Amino acid sequence: MKRNLISIIVPCYNEQEVLPLFYRETAAVVDTMDADFEFVFIDDGSKDNTLSVLRELAATDERVFYYSFSRNFGKEAGIFAGLTYARGDYTVIMDADLQDPPTLLPAMYDAVKNEGYDAVATCRVTRKGEPPIRSFFARMFYKIINRISDADIKDGARDFRMMSRQMTDAVLAMGEYNRFSKGIFGWVGYRTKWLSYENIERAAGVTKWSFWKLLKYSLEGIINFSSVPLYISSWVGLFFCLAAFVATVFFFVRRLWFGDPVTGWASLACLITFIGGVQLFCVGVLGQYMARMYAESKKRPIFLLRETNRKGERE
Repeated sequence: MKRNLISIIVPCYNEQEVLPLFYRETAAVVDTMDADFEFVFIDDGSKDNTLSVLRELAATDERVFYYSFSRNFGKEAGIFAGLTYARGDYTVIMDADLQDPPTLLPAMYDAVKNEGYDAVATCRVTRKGEPPIRSFFARMFYKIINRISDADIKDGARDFRMMSRQMTDAVLAMGEYNRFSKGIFGWVGYRTKWLSYENIERAAGVTKWSFWKLLKYSLEGIINFSSVPLYISSWVGLFFCLAAFVATVFFFVRRLWFGDPVTGWASLACLITFIGGVQLFCVGVLGQYMARMYAESKKRPIFLLRETNRKGERE
């Protein structure tokens, strides 16, 4: 009987220290499972020896395939590329830092194979080891995006998940340039089982996600999956228009009935400055949406490939 093929997709950026550990621990787990495996490593334009390490792994294990980008395109491009080149009946997305425990793979495979699920996703039940302010903003992000968008994103959700080929193809069909995978996974739907686990710190190396990168990434997700910011800016604009109209009537009546000159130019200047700031903010929100429309209209490729060891793939 033919065994299922599972593709393990691993986006990498400057992960030379942890890659041998990741491969060793993951290979030890998959070798015990009743399935065939391939490792699809995506080198996202690393500046260290990540590509050299991947070449060495590919030379010792015929299941290892690597794809190296022409430059750094970001993790979202790495995930999309991995799903594009994966040939498995099931696909798994994992980080190379071992914060996604390979020991969960047997349970994930059992759920999609025997329990009728289209995907098995993971989430952290704690954020132990993270700075408190980062954890606070992360929780706020999940609350906000679930309220204002159609994407169902679980608090603490990781990119670590196993998907059927049908769901994988559905994710690939969403070929937008500005990608937010957590939102895409929630938007396409399908029956998903969630596995929870305690937070695990990196096995080696340092995180590539600073607070500001995470903030930018969260704003990307909100803009990509919700038009609520546009509605908010519209209502704010309408509110200030009504406030300005009421103020105009008030000052006109005051001048007409009481002959009182309008005083308080300092406060008026502050008010004008404040309203001008609100206007610029609303224009900025609109500009963010227009910028993404502009990027989509150019139809540039999500990534460019420089090197791969898989025969038949175009470099």
